[in-house]
Amino acid sequence: MTLAYDEAGVGEAVVLLHSSAADSRMWDPQWEALTARFRVIRPDLRGYGRTPYACETPYSDPGDVADLLAALAVERAALVGASYGGQVALEVATAHPALVSRLVLLNPGCGLRPTPDLVAFGEEEDRLLEAGEVEAAVELNARTWLGPEADGQARARQMAMQRHAFEVQLAADPEPSQLEGEIDLGRVTMPTLVVSGAHDLPCFQMTARHLADRLASVTAVHLEWAGHLPSMERPGEITSLILQHLTRPAA
Repeated sequence: MTLAYDEAGVGEAVVLLHSSAADSRMWDPQWEALTARFRVIRPDLRGYGRTPYACETPYSDPGDVADLLAALAVERAALVGASYGGQVALEVATAHPALVSRLVLLNPGCGLRPTPDLVAFGEEEDRLLEAGEVEAAVELNARTWLGPEADGQARARQMAMQRHAFEVQLAADPEPSQLEGEIDLGRVTMPTLVVSGAHDLPCFQMTARHLADRLASVTAVHLEWAGHLPSMERPGEITSLILQHLTRPAA
């Protein structure tokens, strides 16, 4: 299975991993600035964007990312992940620590037990999708994941990506079997930037604190203005944060 992806630029490799509320297009605002400095790769995970949601054997998203980098002859890369993409980045770093030079994690997941706020969101999303109310589920995601700084254009873009993902995944028959990745923070020793947002769900703010307390080489940034998808809310500010971390001399 080959993931759809974009690649541009030269230099050190940087991989952009999207949220499960979006696809690789969420990185459009960062694309020009990053490709001017690095070799940038942005895949669509299975069931998102241009990658179909089909597989005859069980798969894992971190396995797919590692396979893609091997196919592109990338021996070492910085991983930039938003939300679920941040979780995938941590899973890749756990399984292949020598492959990952740096991490940028924007409101990532890391496999902690869901808190009541996230459980409530998931239950409502499931209820709407089971009732066939796809558009209501799209709107629920936009309300939940985009903070107050997101403008109308950003909301329309996020909703379009979310709508497409729902359509592709709901149409899958049979639904492919996905293997769970593993996160071992003791193996994640590369320089890591963890970004959290004050308007995000408490679950993800707790996750950011958990990572800041346990990672070996971590810089934690808490943004008072941000929701769950800050790279879509204030793109320029997040682009600057990413570039600062990727170009900072290694200790």
